[in-house]
Amino acid sequence: MPMPPWMWTRWPTTTWCSAMPMKPRLGNQTANTVWRSSPDSYPFSNETSIMTETDTRLLNFQAVEDTPLQTEPFSFMVAEGVIPSGELERVNADYPYIDIPANFNPEDLEYGPAFARVLQDLDSPEFERLIARKFGVDLTRTVKTITVRKYSEMSDGNIHTDHWSKVITVLLYFNPEWHQEGGKLRLLRNKHDIEDYVAEVTPLGGTLLAFKRSGNSYHGYKRFDGERRMVQVNWVRSGPVARQAQRLARMGTHTGKRILRLAQGLRGAAK
Repeated sequence: MPMPPWMWTRWPTTTWCSAMPMKPRLGNQTANTVWRSSPDSYPFSNETSIMTETDTRLLNFQAVEDTPLQTEPFSFMVAEGVIPSGELERVNADYPYIDIPANFNPEDLEYGPAFARVLQDLDSPEFERLIARKFGVDLTRTVKTITVRKYSEMSDGNIHTDHWSKVITVLLYFNPEWHQEGGKLRLLRNKHDIEDYVAEVTPLGGTLLAFKRSGNSYHGYKRFDGERRMVQVNWVRSGPVARQAQRLARMGTHTGKRILRLAQGLRGAAK
């Protein structure tokens, strides 16, 4: 009898997470826990099958497989229908309770079985191999992180490339509708002009954006304050230098956001 997905052993010592959700600890606002790639996640195998246990998968991996990779000004792809339309309402009903604009580790949240299946699919070796094939990169020596977010605030959306330690970023959105101008992620030609973009990604449920980090992988969005549901998957370089750089980058980001919040508060008080 095959081992169920939530019992897969992670490499080298950690496991994924139990199907039973944990009680949320809302004081933990940063992503410090990592899930490591499994030892059988070799991206350049001759396999043609996307996933062997298709009957247990909720996400539509074929939509990702069929989406062409864009290479200008950097490598990215935008796939639609990754969460089947018939499943989106059920997944959102099981979305974790979050009441502040911050990133959370899944193990620090409480959620239902449909959302748990989404996380299992994103954390699967099959999905990792699919992303590795699409971008032509070897992810077997990277560390995978998964975080969940529900709200955007006015300090979010600044133009950036992502930290150098990141190899691939995947964003999967869950919002059933989107009518706002802000909050649409733009893939940019430069770091100065939010209007100079090659693609604009509306964060509608089932839309998946993936891109390869580079020195010019600029992206950002116009300010938006409100609900903006998404799960972020990153494959990051391992090693002490990369880990220390990631910690310093997080500290810098948090400090910058606090300063921006303070400035926005002062401007609001002056009106």
